[in-house]
Amino acid sequence: MRIMENIRNMGFIAHIDAGKTTVTERVLFASGRTYKLGSVDDGNTVMDWMDQERERGITITAAAATTYWRDCQINIIDTPGHVDFTAEVERSLRVLDGGVVVFDAVAGVQPQSETVWRQADRYHVPRICFVNKMDRVGANFARTLDMIRTRLKGNPVPIQLPMGTDATFKGVIDLLEQKALVFPQNNNNQNILPQEAPIPAEYQAETEIYRTSMIEKIAETDDALTTKYLEGETITLEELRAALRKATIANLIVPVVCGSALRYWGIHPLLDAITYYLPSPLDVPPAKGMDVKTGAPLERPASKDAPFSALAFKVVTDAYTGRMVYFRVYSGVAKSGMNVYNSTKVGRERMGRMMRMIANRREDLEELGAGDIGATVGLKNTFTGDTLCDEGAPVLLESIKFPQPVISVAVEPKSRGDQEKLGDALSKLSEEDPTFIRHFDEETGQTIVAGMGELHLEVLMERLRREFGLQVNQGRPKVAYREAITQRARAEGRFIRQSGGRGQYGDVWVEIEPAERGAGFIFENKIVGGAIPKEYIPGVEAGAKSALENGVVAGYQVIDVKVILTDGSYHEVDSSEMAFRAAGSIGVKEAMRRAKPVLLEPVMLVEVISPSEFLGEILGDLNGRRAQIKNMEAQASTQVITADVPLAQMFGYATDLRSLTQGRASYTMEFGHYAEVPPQLAADVAKKS
Repeated sequence: MRIMENIRNMGFIAHIDAGKTTVTERVLFASGRTYKLGSVDDGNTVMDWMDQERERGITITAAAATTYWRDCQINIIDTPGHVDFTAEVERSLRVLDGGVVVFDAVAGVQPQSETVWRQADRYHVPRICFVNKMDRVGANFARTLDMIRTRLKGNPVPIQLPMGTDATFKGVIDLLEQKALVFPQNNNNQNILPQEAPIPAEYQAETEIYRTSMIEKIAETDDALTTKYLEGETITLEELRAALRKATIANLIVPVVCGSALRYWGIHPLLDAITYYLPSPLDVPPAKGMDVKTGAPLERPASKDAPFSALAFKVVTDAYTGRMVYFRVYSGVAKSGMNVYNSTKVGRERMGRMMRMIANRREDLEELGAGDIGATVGLKNTFTGDTLCDEGAPVLLESIKFPQPVISVAVEPKSRGDQEKLGDALSKLSEEDPTFIRHFDEETGQTIVAGMGELHLEVLMERLRREFGLQVNQGRPKVAYREAITQRARAEGRFIRQSGGRGQYGDVWVEIEPAERGAGFIFENKIVGGAIPKEYIPGVEAGAKSALENGVVAGYQVIDVKVILTDGSYHEVDSSEMAFRAAGSIGVKEAMRRAKPVLLEPVMLVEVISPSEFLGEILGDLNGRRAQIKNMEAQASTQVITADVPLAQMFGYATDLRSLTQGRASYTMEFGHYAEVPPQLAADVAKKS
């Protein structure tokens, strides 16, 4: 078992096609973990191991691998770039200590770059930037740095300077060690270290400017270095590295390196930067949780001597080993065959075979210590976000929050005999992917599945066919509309039933008001003087919550509502929690009708990249889709158009865009926000629902 200060848990995150998987492949090859270079174009990469990933040329599921460099154990997770698989990024960042954000030197900061950056901010993940594809026509290192500052509000500090761009790119200047690293021009993807050389004369002036700026920014984060810098004293390389590491871990600085992963340029310096500047488990704050019984805050330090605690962050159904659970150990030691306590589900589990993953290959282990990441079989009732711990010292760690699905379809097996088999398969897929949700619609008798986008559902339907041998019929995609209220309203809810024996009596007065976007459901009890006994209040809350599941406009879920219980009455004999649950539901339903409810639709952030000559056609088509154009930017001979477009208008857009631009344009789309449906369209949606 390696010492903890030499462990790096990190992931590669980026926009689709920025080159994450290619960078990961080169890192594994450079560090000796693999002996043959895979290519995304050839469909033979280690990390994209699923058939669909290799066929489509995209990463669909986050893959883990462990490698070693400069006495450090690096646990890598290669995440998807496509927004439909954002849950994979979310759960990976929850358990990682650091990240490398990969940018395309030509495109700079793209929409999904902003999304993953915000996710990393939410989990306080320190990061390094790798500006990839510096050998491509149009590559611009300085522009990418400026976009990181302006769009991402980051503080990028280049620790390398590129020597040349596109066809003239031949190496980098190491600003810390003040030397040039020249890349082998015809390395044929061989593991050849860059050649060290003096800094060429034509780069001396630029190097001095960038190095001075780098030292200033590093010194600003350390009082001792600030004093030395102001007094004109020489700051040593070791002092700079130590201060830069400390500032990176504190998220004050983002070191920036560059290269071309496809040509194997810049990979060795990137590995050095990972080991030098990204944190070990000892450098990040202890895992925070709470006491299962009292709710009091607890911490679990990264120590093998502390009570065992771990977070399950991924569930996979494997054809050979069965159900595997990926987990991060925060404290203590996990051993094969040990009994653990699932504090989320409140039950005992038994760890089976313990493994370290290299994509879909595995190495057996006897144990995993604090700070490490691995997988195990045998955990039958453990799901994504569950806490595993020592039963004698239970703790509940913060779980993982996932975005809500925005698109749904009805599915049914082509053969009636496969109905039960379909249910089992969908259960396994929803266990693996928390953003894939299924439910049975009692009114229509259909099985409805919901996901993050058309591609997401397409991939999962293809998995049903390939992995489970199921042929299914699929309905047209449906938008996951929501409802909201626009004003405050008050109503009474009475539920009175009298039969021969004991009756049912519940009477409540409730007020509802709009809450802030993203606030969800808020319940406030303002009962005074015992108008409703305390034991019935949870029933009112449950009834209010169930009423919001189906709105009064078109039957969609109502979001961001505050419900206030203000008054009511009860009967000493006939009242029950069930009666108050019904009364709460009736009261909230009636209040919603008075609160001017509106229909909300998911609005997507769309970025279209197209040759300039098709700009007019694309803008005309987007305007026909109720788009709001946010920005247009010229990049060489192309135009980048950013717009907010309702999801309902985006079905089939890929085909339409190809037709408009002779197949020369591309687009990306991610969920932006919910917005009110125009009144003239809301009526049509309600009729179809």
